[in-house]
Amino acid sequence: MKIKQGIFGLILILLMVSAVYADDSSSSTTSSTSSSSSSSSTSSTSVDAAALVYVSNVTLDPSSFFPGDQGTVTVTLTNGGTSAIGLSHPDLMSSKLNVQANEWEGMSFVGAGSTITYSIRFTVKPPDGTYYALFSVGTQSGNAINYPIKIDVSSNNLTAAVTSKPTSFAPEAEQNVTLTLMNTRDGEIKNVVITPEGTGIDSDPSMELISTLSPCTSTDTTFGITPHEASDLVFNISYQNGDNTHYSQVELPINIGQDKTAAVPVVNNVELTSSGTTKEITGDVTNAGITDAYGVTVTVGSPAVATGTYPVYAIGSIASDDSGSFDVTFTANDLSAVPLVVSWKDSSGNDYNITKTLDLSSDAGTAGT
Repeated sequence: MKIKQGIFGLILILLMVSAVYADDSSSSTTSSTSSSSSSSSTSSTSVDAAALVYVSNVTLDPSSFFPGDQGTVTVTLTNGGTSAIGLSHPDLMSSKLNVQANEWEGMSFVGAGSTITYSIRFTVKPPDGTYYALFSVGTQSGNAINYPIKIDVSSNNLTAAVTSKPTSFAPEAEQNVTLTLMNTRDGEIKNVVITPEGTGIDSDPSMELISTLSPCTSTDTTFGITPHEASDLVFNISYQNGDNTHYSQVELPINIGQDKTAAVPVVNNVELTSSGTTKEITGDVTNAGITDAYGVTVTVGSPAVATGTYPVYAIGSIASDDSGSFDVTFTANDLSAVPLVVSWKDSSGNDYNITKTLDLSSDAGTAGT
């Protein structure tokens, strides 16, 4: 009887040990399965969150490049997710660019709904053309973000030309020259500086600045040019494309001579009357030139002496193909050589004059020029 009780107790102990082992094994298996599921869920969440980070803005400075120009691309990324994401090692990749060393070190975090901006400097290689560079940035526990960026390269220079000038330049007289600048590039240019230079040439203004010139636009700049001798007038032009400075030139030969479009005063219908020692000349001045004469005055020169009621007679403006009358009083001992001086200005305010020597010794009291 005691033997049977011993055997039964042993069996009971074995069953209890087996049950405990089975429970531990089940618990371990459950824990392992739960841990594996949690790890998989975390990894999936990180990848999905990284997929919600996107490129929201790209800016190029300048927007169009000359070969060899330096520039900057600025890329803004936005986190459209609900948790912070780590970003690292932004880069710009292209065989057409020399990219400067990356200044971004380590991991940068962008919060939910926030943005982060990267700026990368580079130099464009020749030749001309349109290329695509690849912007890339790594993500924490996710795939890299890649975005193509269009790069336009053109050697097309600023176009400049003289669009208005005299047929010839009168010495010591200021005459207008108009320079037209045309930006035929796809991008804006800025800080355009025009400096006229030439031996024996004065310019007003001596320098002109145009702050910006938008794509496919033009602008006119007028300079008052006063030549002292025949020479070459050179317009030196510098301008910036982004932070890159470029140069251009326009050359204009200065030929000294009479302006074919100038006013040409002609004296007609001269008559002489006397009143004691005072003489009086009347007549007409006709403008036979192409442009108007302004501030026209008439007087006499030495040895005659202007005096009396009208020592200097002001006619005013005389349009082309028009005329004005004058009346000058003077004294003179010799009427066979009386200089009549006609003075006027052009539209730029330059002074001109001509002298007509009159023979007023005729008994009839009339004279020709």
